[in-house]
Amino acid sequence: MNYESIKLKIDQKIAYVTINRPESLNALNSQVFNDLEAAFNFLENEKSVRCVILTGSGEKSFVAGADIKEFSSFSQEKATELSKRGHFVFNKIENLNKPVIAAVNGFALGGGLELAMACHIRYASENAKLGLPEVTLGLIPGYGGTQRLPKLVGKGVANEMIFSAKMISAEKAKSVGLVNEVFPLEQLLPKAQELAEQIVKNSPLGIAKAINAVNVSDTENGMEREIEAFGELFEGHDFKEGVEAFLAKRKPVFD
Repeated sequence: MNYESIKLKIDQKIAYVTINRPESLNALNSQVFNDLEAAFNFLENEKSVRCVILTGSGEKSFVAGADIKEFSSFSQEKATELSKRGHFVFNKIENLNKPVIAAVNGFALGGGLELAMACHIRYASENAKLGLPEVTLGLIPGYGGTQRLPKLVGKGVANEMIFSAKMISAEKAKSVGLVNEVFPLEQLLPKAQELAEQIVKNSPLGIAKAINAVNVSDTENGMEREIEAFGELFEGHDFKEGVEAFLAKRKPVFD
Protein backbone atom coordinates (compact mmCIF):
# COMPACT_ATOMS: atom_id res chain seq x y z
CA MET A 1 0.00 0.00 0.00
CA ASN A 2 1.14 3.55 -0.75
CA TYR A 3 0.95 6.34 1.80
CA GLU A 4 1.78 10.02 1.41
CA SER A 5 2.93 10.82 4.93
CA ILE A 6 4.05 7.54 6.48
CA LYS A 7 6.17 4.52 5.64
CA LEU A 8 5.07 0.97 6.39
CA LYS A 9 7.41 -2.02 6.39
CA ILE A 10 6.76 -5.57 7.60
CA ASP A 11 9.60 -7.89 8.56
CA GLN A 12 9.57 -11.09 10.64
CA LYS A 13 6.06 -10.52 12.08
CA ILE A 14 6.88 -6.92 13.05
CA ALA A 15 5.40 -3.89 11.30
CA TYR A 16 7.36 -0.63 11.28
CA VAL A 17 5.24 2.50 10.87
CA THR A 18 7.28 5.66 10.37
CA ILE A 19 5.70 9.10 10.21
CA ASN A 20 7.57 10.67 7.32
CA ARG A 21 7.29 14.46 7.28
CA PRO A 22 10.84 15.42 8.31
CA GLU A 23 10.54 18.89 6.81
CA SER A 24 7.92 19.71 9.48
CA LEU A 25 9.39 17.53 12.24
CA ASN A 26 6.70 14.95 11.45
CA ALA A 27 3.87 17.24 12.54
CA LEU A 28 0.36 15.80 12.41
CA ASN A 29 -2.00 16.98 9.72
CA SER A 30 -5.12 15.57 8.06
CA GLN A 31 -3.04 13.43 5.69
CA VAL A 32 -1.16 11.83 8.59
CA PHE A 33 -4.46 10.99 10.26
CA ASN A 34 -5.77 9.49 7.03
CA ASP A 35 -2.63 7.44 6.49
CA LEU A 36 -2.51 6.25 10.10
CA GLU A 37 -6.14 5.17 9.94
CA ALA A 38 -5.56 3.26 6.70
CA ALA A 39 -2.36 1.65 7.95
CA PHE A 40 -3.84 0.48 11.24
CA ASN A 41 -6.98 -0.79 9.53
CA PHE A 42 -4.68 -2.91 7.39
CA LEU A 43 -2.53 -4.04 10.32
CA GLU A 44 -5.54 -5.06 12.37
CA ASN A 45 -6.40 -7.74 9.84
CA GLU A 46 -2.89 -8.65 8.69
CA LYS A 47 -2.21 -12.04 10.25
CA SER A 48 1.49 -11.94 9.42
CA VAL A 49 1.94 -9.02 11.86
CA ARG A 50 2.17 -9.71 15.59
CA CYS A 51 3.60 -6.40 16.83
CA VAL A 52 3.97 -2.80 15.59
CA ILE A 53 6.75 -0.27 16.15
CA LEU A 54 5.71 3.34 15.57
CA THR A 55 8.35 6.04 15.18
CA GLY A 56 9.21 9.27 13.35
CA SER A 57 11.63 9.87 10.51
CA GLY A 58 14.96 11.52 11.21
CA GLU A 59 16.86 11.97 14.46
CA LYS A 60 15.16 15.07 15.87
CA SER A 61 11.49 14.34 16.20
CA PHE A 62 8.96 11.61 16.83
CA VAL A 63 6.07 14.01 16.21
CA ALA A 64 6.56 17.66 17.11
CA GLY A 65 2.82 18.30 17.46
CA ALA A 66 -0.05 19.24 15.25
CA ASP A 67 0.35 21.25 12.06
CA ILE A 68 -0.89 24.58 13.47
CA LYS A 69 -1.05 26.24 10.06
CA GLU A 70 -3.70 23.74 9.01
CA PHE A 71 -6.16 24.56 11.80
CA SER A 72 -5.32 28.16 12.77
CA SER A 73 -8.47 29.52 11.09
CA PHE A 74 -10.87 26.74 12.11
CA SER A 75 -14.32 27.52 13.49
CA GLN A 76 -15.58 25.93 16.71
CA GLU A 77 -17.43 23.34 14.66
CA LYS A 78 -14.39 22.41 12.58
CA ALA A 79 -12.17 22.34 15.67
CA THR A 80 -14.56 19.94 17.37
CA GLU A 81 -14.48 17.69 14.33
CA LEU A 82 -10.68 17.83 14.35
CA SER A 83 -10.61 16.69 17.97
CA LYS A 84 -13.05 13.88 17.19
CA ARG A 85 -10.85 12.82 14.29
CA GLY A 86 -7.78 12.65 16.52
CA HIS A 87 -9.66 10.66 19.13
CA PHE A 88 -10.94 8.22 16.51
CA VAL A 89 -7.51 7.49 15.04
CA PHE A 90 -5.69 7.30 18.37
CA ASN A 91 -8.39 5.07 19.86
CA LYS A 92 -7.90 2.77 16.88
CA ILE A 93 -4.21 2.50 17.75
CA GLU A 94 -4.88 1.99 21.45
CA ASN A 95 -7.42 -0.75 20.73
CA LEU A 96 -5.41 -2.54 18.05
CA ASN A 97 -5.46 -6.31 18.59
CA LYS A 98 -1.66 -6.43 18.71
CA PRO A 99 0.88 -4.41 20.73
CA VAL A 100 2.11 -1.03 19.48
CA ILE A 101 5.49 0.17 20.72
CA ALA A 102 6.22 3.88 20.36
CA ALA A 103 9.90 4.52 19.66
CA VAL A 104 10.08 8.19 20.65
CA ASN A 105 13.11 9.51 18.78
CA GLY A 106 13.19 13.20 19.74
CA PHE A 107 10.38 15.72 20.21
CA ALA A 108 7.01 14.30 21.25
CA LEU A 109 4.96 17.42 21.81
CA GLY A 110 1.23 18.10 21.83
CA GLY A 111 -0.43 15.67 19.45
CA GLY A 112 2.85 13.80 19.18
CA LEU A 113 2.86 12.96 22.87
CA GLU A 114 -0.84 12.12 22.64
CA LEU A 115 -0.01 9.70 19.83
CA ALA A 116 2.75 8.10 21.90
CA MET A 117 0.37 7.75 24.85
CA ALA A 118 -2.11 5.90 22.62
CA CYS A 119 0.54 3.23 22.08
CA HIS A 120 0.77 0.35 24.54
CA ILE A 121 4.48 0.72 25.36
CA ARG A 122 6.82 3.71 25.04
CA TYR A 123 10.60 3.61 24.58
CA ALA A 124 12.43 6.92 24.25
CA SER A 125 15.83 8.11 23.07
CA GLU A 126 18.03 10.13 25.41
CA ASN A 127 17.46 13.26 23.31
CA ALA A 128 13.66 13.01 23.53
CA LYS A 129 11.66 15.93 24.88
CA LEU A 130 8.05 15.38 25.84
CA GLY A 131 5.31 17.88 26.64
CA LEU A 132 1.82 19.24 26.06
CA PRO A 133 2.20 22.94 25.15
CA GLU A 134 -1.42 23.53 24.09
CA VAL A 135 -2.20 26.12 26.79
CA THR A 136 0.43 28.42 25.28
CA LEU A 137 -1.94 28.63 22.29
CA GLY A 138 -5.03 29.11 24.42
CA LEU A 139 -6.04 25.47 23.92
CA ILE A 140 -5.98 22.15 25.77
CA PRO A 141 -4.75 18.78 24.56
CA GLY A 142 -7.49 17.64 22.22
CA TYR A 143 -6.52 14.15 21.10
CA GLY A 144 -6.93 12.36 24.42
CA GLY A 145 -4.09 13.96 26.36
CA THR A 146 -6.15 15.13 29.33
CA GLN A 147 -7.52 11.61 29.71
CA ARG A 148 -4.51 9.37 29.09
CA LEU A 149 -1.79 11.37 30.84
CA PRO A 150 -3.35 11.26 34.35
CA LYS A 151 -3.79 7.48 34.02
CA LEU A 152 -0.10 7.10 33.23
CA VAL A 153 1.51 9.57 35.65
CA GLY A 154 -1.22 10.59 38.12
CA LYS A 155 -3.25 13.79 38.28
CA GLY A 156 -0.59 15.88 40.01
CA VAL A 157 2.14 15.32 37.43
CA ALA A 158 -0.37 15.53 34.59
CA ASN A 159 -1.69 18.86 35.85
CA GLU A 160 1.85 20.21 36.22
CA MET A 161 2.76 19.22 32.67
CA ILE A 162 -0.48 20.52 31.11
CA PHE A 163 -0.73 23.78 33.11
CA SER A 164 2.96 24.73 32.80
CA ALA A 165 3.31 23.55 29.17
CA LYS A 166 6.94 22.71 29.95
CA MET A 167 8.87 19.99 28.20
CA ILE A 168 10.41 17.21 30.25
CA SER A 169 13.43 15.06 29.48
CA ALA A 170 13.28 11.40 28.60
CA GLU A 171 14.75 10.47 31.98
CA LYS A 172 12.14 12.56 33.79
CA ALA A 173 9.45 10.91 31.67
CA LYS A 174 10.76 7.51 32.73
CA SER A 175 10.83 8.49 36.40
CA VAL A 176 7.14 9.45 36.34
CA GLY A 177 6.06 6.40 34.32
CA LEU A 178 5.39 8.15 31.03
CA VAL A 179 7.95 6.04 29.16
CA ASN A 180 9.15 2.52 29.92
CA GLU A 181 12.83 2.78 29.02
CA VAL A 182 15.38 5.30 27.74
CA PHE A 183 18.23 4.47 25.36
CA PRO A 184 20.88 6.27 23.30
CA LEU A 185 19.33 7.26 19.98
CA GLU A 186 21.27 4.66 17.99
CA GLN A 187 19.97 1.90 20.28
CA LEU A 188 16.31 2.99 20.32
CA LEU A 189 14.99 1.04 17.34
CA PRO A 190 17.14 -2.05 18.01
CA LYS A 191 15.86 -2.14 21.59
CA ALA A 192 12.25 -1.68 20.44
CA GLN A 193 12.80 -4.46 17.91
CA GLU A 194 14.29 -6.67 20.62
CA LEU A 195 11.13 -6.22 22.70
CA ALA A 196 8.91 -6.84 19.67
CA GLU A 197 10.80 -10.05 18.89
CA GLN A 198 10.09 -11.26 22.41
CA ILE A 199 6.42 -10.34 22.11
CA VAL A 200 5.84 -12.14 18.80
CA LYS A 201 6.90 -15.45 20.34
CA ASN A 202 3.82 -15.38 22.56
CA SER A 203 0.16 -16.17 21.95
CA PRO A 204 -1.47 -13.57 19.67
CA LEU A 205 -4.90 -14.51 21.03
CA GLY A 206 -3.73 -14.10 24.61
CA ILE A 207 -2.12 -10.77 23.86
CA ALA A 208 -5.21 -9.48 22.05
CA LYS A 209 -7.39 -10.37 25.03
CA ALA A 210 -4.85 -8.82 27.41
CA ILE A 211 -4.86 -5.55 25.46
CA ASN A 212 -8.63 -5.37 25.71
CA ALA A 213 -8.65 -6.22 29.42
CA VAL A 214 -5.97 -3.67 30.28
CA ASN A 215 -7.72 -0.97 28.26
CA VAL A 216 -10.88 -1.36 30.36
CA SER A 217 -9.04 -1.83 33.65
CA ASP A 218 -10.19 1.56 34.96
CA THR A 219 -13.87 0.97 34.19
CA GLU A 220 -16.59 -0.62 36.28
CA ASN A 221 -16.58 -3.85 34.28
CA GLY A 222 -12.80 -4.28 34.11
CA MET A 223 -12.74 -7.28 36.46
CA GLU A 224 -15.65 -8.91 34.63
CA ARG A 225 -13.90 -8.48 31.28
CA GLU A 226 -10.79 -10.17 32.64
CA ILE A 227 -12.83 -13.12 33.88
CA GLU A 228 -14.65 -13.44 30.55
CA ALA A 229 -11.43 -13.23 28.53
CA PHE A 230 -9.71 -15.81 30.74
CA GLY A 231 -12.53 -18.29 30.21
CA GLU A 232 -12.85 -17.60 26.49
CA LEU A 233 -9.19 -18.37 25.88
CA PHE A 234 -9.66 -21.95 27.12
CA GLU A 235 -11.56 -22.65 23.90
CA GLY A 236 -8.77 -21.32 21.71
CA HIS A 237 -5.98 -23.08 19.83
CA ASP A 238 -3.29 -21.04 21.51
CA PHE A 239 -4.18 -22.32 24.99
CA LYS A 240 -4.14 -25.93 23.81
CA GLU A 241 -0.80 -25.42 22.05
CA GLY A 242 0.68 -23.62 25.03
CA VAL A 243 -0.29 -26.35 27.48
CA GLU A 244 0.85 -29.16 25.19
CA ALA A 245 4.19 -27.43 24.65
CA PHE A 246 4.62 -26.87 28.39
CA LEU A 247 3.89 -30.50 29.23
CA ALA A 248 6.14 -31.72 26.41
CA LYS A 249 8.88 -29.34 27.55
CA ARG A 250 9.14 -27.67 24.13
CA LYS A 251 8.59 -24.15 22.88
CA PRO A 252 5.03 -23.39 21.74
CA VAL A 253 4.35 -22.60 18.10
CA PHE A 254 1.48 -20.17 17.74
CA ASP A 255 -0.18 -19.64 14.33
